[in-house]
Amino acid sequence: MTKWFSRWVKKDKIDKDILRQAAEEVAEGIVEANLGGFLFKKRVVQKGKGKRGGYRVIIGYKNLNSKRLIFIYSFNKSRKDNISSKEEAVFSIMAKTVLSASDKEIEKLLKEKTIEVL
Repeated sequence: MTKWFSRWVKKDKIDKDILRQAAEEVAEGIVEANLGGFLFKKRVVQKGKGKRGGYRVIIGYKNLNSKRLIFIYSFNKSRKDNISSKEEAVFSIMAKTVLSASDKEIEKLLKEKTIEVL
């Protein structure tokens, strides 16, 4: 997950098991929207409110020999309808960069704490 997403998880006390479930569903093709460019929008439960009143997360995913998935961004549906086209373009670049990185480059990003493992 991106540094921003990691901060959001900690701040809003998001259950990591819920995120793992969302990741599994994306890998199975269960998504709310395929935004193209390896970007997907997925609903995530907000404690006590369910998926309908919950969060939307933007995930980068590419099914390679070793599956890669990165949580990029989230928003509360009650505060924001959707991401802008500019945000989508930036998130697409981020997803492509991480998803196409070599294992060595991923290790470097992890050491720099640019990305974090769930």
